[in-house]
Amino acid sequence: MSVSDLVLAEKTVPKMSTYEVTVFTGNRNWAGTSNNIYIKLIGRTGESDRTCITPLLTTGFWSGQQTNVRLSCSESLGDLIMVELDKQSVIQNDSWFVDKVEVQSPEGKVFKFPMYHWIQNEKVHSFMEGTAQILSQDQHHLTLAARKRELQLRKYEYCWTVYSEGLPHCIKAESASDLPPEVQFSFTKDMEIKWNVTVVMLELKLAHFKDSAIPWSDMDSIKAMNSRSKTTVTEYVEQNWEKDEFFGYQYLNGLNPMMIRRCSSLPANFPVTDDMLHLEGFTLEQEMKNGNMFLCDYKMLDGVKTNIINDKKQYLAAPLVLFHKTSDDELKPVAIQLKQTAAEDNPIFVPTDTKYDWLLAKTFVRAADFMAQGQNRHLLRTHLLSEVFSVSLLRNFPRVHPLYKLLVPHTRYTLHINIRARERLISKDGILAQNSACGADGIITILQRALSSVTYSSLCVPDNIKERGVEKVPNYYYRDDALKLWDIMHRFVTGVIKHYYKNDAEVKDDSELQAYIKEIFEYGFLSETESGIPQTFCTVDELVKFVTMVIFNSSAQHTAVNNGHLQAAASPLNPGPLAGPSAWAAV
Repeated sequence: MSVSDLVLAEKTVPKMSTYEVTVFTGNRNWAGTSNNIYIKLIGRTGESDRTCITPLLTTGFWSGQQTNVRLSCSESLGDLIMVELDKQSVIQNDSWFVDKVEVQSPEGKVFKFPMYHWIQNEKVHSFMEGTAQILSQDQHHLTLAARKRELQLRKYEYCWTVYSEGLPHCIKAESASDLPPEVQFSFTKDMEIKWNVTVVMLELKLAHFKDSAIPWSDMDSIKAMNSRSKTTVTEYVEQNWEKDEFFGYQYLNGLNPMMIRRCSSLPANFPVTDDMLHLEGFTLEQEMKNGNMFLCDYKMLDGVKTNIINDKKQYLAAPLVLFHKTSDDELKPVAIQLKQTAAEDNPIFVPTDTKYDWLLAKTFVRAADFMAQGQNRHLLRTHLLSEVFSVSLLRNFPRVHPLYKLLVPHTRYTLHINIRARERLISKDGILAQNSACGADGIITILQRALSSVTYSSLCVPDNIKERGVEKVPNYYYRDDALKLWDIMHRFVTGVIKHYYKNDAEVKDDSELQAYIKEIFEYGFLSETESGIPQTFCTVDELVKFVTMVIFNSSAQHTAVNNGHLQAAASPLNPGPLAGPSAWAAV
């Protein structure tokens, strides 16, 4: 054979294109698999063969492992747009959690495919390249078809159901184990929660407290329950809980700092007069005009069915509370009416009453706040509505949508936590239903009334602050911090959304986005137009505001209304149920 023949033969041998593939198995318990893993690369100009990438002489893919393989193709596939993975049993079928796949092309370009997905069966699973794209920017027929398939599967996995009429719809799942594994607690998260509950029960002696039918004998008995969980905050609460200024402070910086509002005129059912009050020489009318009078109205608790605990009826007030901002910038209660209907047998309590009459009135108010805050501000607004936002997100946005990437971190564990709350807290056998002033029926009533009162503006901090007229209240640290956090989130969300949506038309034309808000309005807010919740998005600014609201209420707001429970519980002035007909008769 001549030299020219050798050169010709060499030229006819096809030059292979080699792709460097790195597979990242999740770093979590039982994420690895001993099954065979197959992969196919799909590019704009071609696709690879389906290839087994299980390393030889190993037992498979280990938890936290990076597996590197080379795939050879007869020609370049162009820019990669998808990978397909499937898992085939070797000895026994097991589950595999894959974080992501990264592929370096022969041209040196790296393509990333985020997954964070459990592969449990032997079906082929498709994952799109991770560059975020709204629907109008996605022009390839294969990825458009993949978006549709992904959402079809999600709508099968994540279905709406009704827990109780008049409440936001929730995820359809009999128990947390019925959820797709991606949204269940990890093993370590589950163990952490169980351990923390056990420790708290032991430290606070709640196991004995829960089963005890003996009433508190004195204040020292209450303090003893909290003795093993003391902090500087709980000690301060113990020392100051009887003071009027601390009572008022809780409405600015306690667990329910979103209820108090400026009072420019008294409700007709709250007939407070000047001769009842001592407002530093001013009349009530003058101080209302000066912006120094504030009101809390618990009308949503009126007539709610109460509980029976240890054969004793529990009592729940529906009070009205009038506050005065003093010249030294302290907020103090100056009048309390415990029932909604003004009557001779429904007196208005004031600080000049006997010490224990006034203290008892404040205690009934705080017991009412315990129920209103727990169901309205905490459970409904930061759990149940966050679940609505989460389910609609999972049903209507594919992984490559920028809003999916932006919002999905804020859905973590939401569905699992809420299923447990429905099972273990507010069901008829739940801890809260069994041990609070309201049983399960009363809790549902409060939630129904609370949802009917939710407005879009009440979920958006700047609007809510303005609407309640509390822009200038001094020492209102919740307001100050919340506005700063809202502004930070708003600026971040603005940057992200304006990067992908260049104009209002792109917002209007995004059918995935419009389906997302449509389901939120329909299933979360029960199609109530008076709520002010958007039914569609027409502008970039509307979208920015709504996304900021979702993130804020799922994160910062939840922290504000949840994380102080243990410290607030150090105060006898924050009771759950109140038993004692004689006490109720006294008021």
